[in-house]
Formats: sequence, C-alpha cells, structure tokens
Amino acid sequence: MAPVTPCLWFDGTADEAADFYVEVFPNARRTGASAVPEAAPGETGSTMVVTFELDGTAFMALNGGPTYRLTPAVSFVVNCKDQAEVDYYWDRLGAGGRDVQCGWLVDKFGVSWQVVPDRLGELMSDPDPARADRTMQAMLKMVKLDVAALEAAADSR
Repeated sequence: MAPVTPCLWFDGTADEAADFYVEVFPNARRTGASAVPEAAPGETGSTMVVTFELDGTAFMALNGGPTYRLTPAVSFVVNCKDQAEVDYYWDRLGAGGRDVQCGWLVDKFGVSWQVVPDRLGELMSDPDPARADRTMQAMLKMVKLDVAALEAAADSR
C-alpha cells in the first residue's frame, strides 16, 4: 500500500462504491477486502474495508456506519486532456449524483469530484492577466466546464 492512502467512509456501500469507481476509471482495480471480525461493531462477516486503485493511486473504502458523512471539504480532481474526457467523467461520475458548480459534482455515494480540463489551467495561467480573468469569469458561470466556451471567453475583448 502507498505511504498515504485516502480512506473514504461509507455507511454500508463500500463494496458498491469501489466497484463503481473501478468501472469508471481506466487502469483501475480492486486490490483487496476484509470482513468485519466478531469483536468489531457491525455485522460479522460483512465487508468492513475494500481497497482499490485508480490509475495507480491507492484508496480504501470503509463501511464505518452512519456516524460520519462525506463533504465537499475533501474532493478528488480528475484532470482531463480534452472535452471528450470531461464529458466522459462528468456523465459517469455524476450519474445518480448531483451537479454543483465550476466543474464540481457529487456522485451517488456523496464523494465530491472536480472534473477539470487541462486547458483551464493553461488559460488561467496565461501571461495576459485580462485573458486569465476572462477565463475565470466564464468558469464561475459554468456547471460542467466547457473548453470551447473557456477559450472563447479568454479570446473575447
């Protein structure tokens, strides 16, 4: 396991969530699971922890119960090479969840994702501060990020 591994807290849906993420991301796989032991709270033998990897990044999904909920205070950024990737991840991660704003969505398990085209970073770091500002103003009005609209905003006068 990696030296630092995000652990996501679920209330009985760790298996389902891990399977969902492994299905969405290429180069992803489940790497293990452990059951609730007799001495622990929860149903003995049911899944306690699932481990999985998304493009080489290790994750844990814990069936920790209803005590804690996921919030947007922690989110995962999906860097996308182009609009086609933005559309792919937006549609799949957002299925059954809800759109937020500025490229953010919450999936059906409550995990927050930022689906961001690489082009946004390029436009936001443009040496011309006016272009970067126009890009920012356009992004702030978007829900799903639109590369062509961001480029048009940057180029407008």
